[in-house]
Amino acid sequence: MVERKLENSIDKNLDNDYILIIVGARQVGKTFLLKKLSKKLFQSGKKVYFHTLEDPEILSDLNSHPENIFNYIPKNEKLFLLLDEIQYLKNPTNFLKYIYDLYSDNVKLIVTGSSAFYIDRKFKDSLAGRKRIFILNTFSFAEFLIAKRRNDLTEFIRTNFFHNKTKTKYPKNIKRELIIYLNEYIKFGGYPRVVLEEDKNEKILILKELYSSFLKKDITEYGIKNEIAFFKLLKILAHQIGNLANVNELAKTLNIAYDTVKNYLYLLEKSFIIKSIQPFSNNVRKELTKMNKYYFYDLGFRNVLFNRFDELLIGEQGGNFLENLFFKFIIDNGIEDIKFWRTIDKKEIDFIIDEKYAFEIKLNPENVRARKYSKFIEKYPEIKFNFVTFNSASYLDICDFLDF
Repeated sequence: MVERKLENSIDKNLDNDYILIIVGARQVGKTFLLKKLSKKLFQSGKKVYFHTLEDPEILSDLNSHPENIFNYIPKNEKLFLLLDEIQYLKNPTNFLKYIYDLYSDNVKLIVTGSSAFYIDRKFKDSLAGRKRIFILNTFSFAEFLIAKRRNDLTEFIRTNFFHNKTKTKYPKNIKRELIIYLNEYIKFGGYPRVVLEEDKNEKILILKELYSSFLKKDITEYGIKNEIAFFKLLKILAHQIGNLANVNELAKTLNIAYDTVKNYLYLLEKSFIIKSIQPFSNNVRKELTKMNKYYFYDLGFRNVLFNRFDELLIGEQGGNFLENLFFKFIIDNGIEDIKFWRTIDKKEIDFIIDEKYAFEIKLNPENVRARKYSKFIEKYPEIKFNFVTFNSASYLDICDFLDF
């Protein structure tokens, strides 16, 4: 059983009055995490009630009136109420607000919800000041190694760059094994079922099922009418990982309206399929670009779009995959302030983190040309500039950014 890093953050919020809402992409383990939390609370002597709103009887009762929850739990006792798949309610926001406003002294609500629920504007407005949101992603690389029962390897990668600001030198045998696992992680991603499956063909089938589920369920929930354009957009983004996305050009290519493309991008982000990063600039005139860059939360999901699972770090797009891997490691660290730098004359740096660190990602150390970045270094001396490479003789820079 893999302990998710998010569990610790949730544990720290069990004694406050907030509604705890766990969101994330389909099949990242939200239900499993909620059941595990239920068991842990019960074993600690707490009164805990777990219900899934996939149960049509309880769903019907709660849709009739929020008070009907007390047909399933005691009304005047202090307890934890864990509800899975809250989005199935006709008005989940109203239910949560009602129970919180009237019964928060006794009822601690912890729920899971799909991206469709997370997108709902009423969710943000009505629950302001009442909720804390926890995003559960696919397995981080550290969780991936633990799932593979390679805790021994995690001991070599616990020194994080953001803690000690230095590179870690690995013994050759350890570096070789880490590269093998990194390649598997890039090919198949970190969805729990995919990671735990040993057979390559079964991994691909599971990823195809995930893709099919997204196709059949999510776009129905979102009310997407032009399914062909929606998935063409997704494949374009998958093909140009980390490149600037020109919304006007995308609209022309897809023969749909500008606002429709913006809406599709918003839905894909809120579904935890892609994430945008915006440009960094202290000089709007010289460094302005209104275009964002997009990366995938999980490369396995990206790869199933093309049914391609070969050696992805050695081809023409190898650098793009390494960029996306670095991005995944950064968000798994809980870092939210991620930008990139680009000038009008196309000088670019891949990532600006918290306006403190700048990272340029290069697959091969021989491609490092420090002089190309002198303009940025001179302009922003307060931002520490670093190269992150992969094919180095002794180092494996990418592993210096893992989450623990």
